[in-house]
Amino acid sequence: MAIVHRATLTPSKQELVESWLPSRPWADGRSVAEKVAEYRFDDPAGEVGVETIVWRTDDGSLVQTPLTYRAAPLEGADAFLIGTAEHSVLGPRWVYDGCADPIWATTLAAAIVTGGSQAQMYLEQDSEQVEVPARMQVRGSGSAGADVPAVDAVESVRDEGPVTRVAAGPFEVVLARVVGSPVAGNQTLSGRIGDQELGPLVGLRLT
Repeated sequence: MAIVHRATLTPSKQELVESWLPSRPWADGRSVAEKVAEYRFDDPAGEVGVETIVWRTDDGSLVQTPLTYRAAPLEGADAFLIGTAEHSVLGPRWVYDGCADPIWATTLAAAIVTGGSQAQMYLEQDSEQVEVPARMQVRGSGSAGADVPAVDAVESVRDEGPVTRVAAGPFEVVLARVVGSPVAGNQTLSGRIGDQELGPLVGLRLT
């Protein structure tokens, strides 16, 4: 379950990504046109926000940006800091490219190997939790009850054309930065938005 607040983030997520995207080799000159959808996973400790946003770019492509939101800097991840922002409820947030964050890797791996899906989002409103309809669905190819590999750190993040390879403990993740790019892996996370099947978004291979 992911709790979202009726709040403002300054600068906004879109402003942060817009300023960061031109420096990414996989963006290949694209710029953000609009936000399309998002999917979230739960940090078991409830400390880190884990969200992947799908954007439409100026050439009509879809790109996905995993983001993590932290209340303090992530040690050793300065090169992956997208920016800092002020959350009107939670205070200062450090926003990272999720590929470098072990919490993102852990929650993603858990969803893939157990056949899990995105976290249900709830809005805090008048001391009650109101369900927020999902704008997209994702599903792992694994099966319930499977052992989830433990991740203590992300060892490397490597961009290769329209995909990013992430080495994290006992597995490697291949993330399709540009949706529709082939992702190698024994297991996958696939997604859809409404009736539009997006195919595999992430591949995972145990090392």
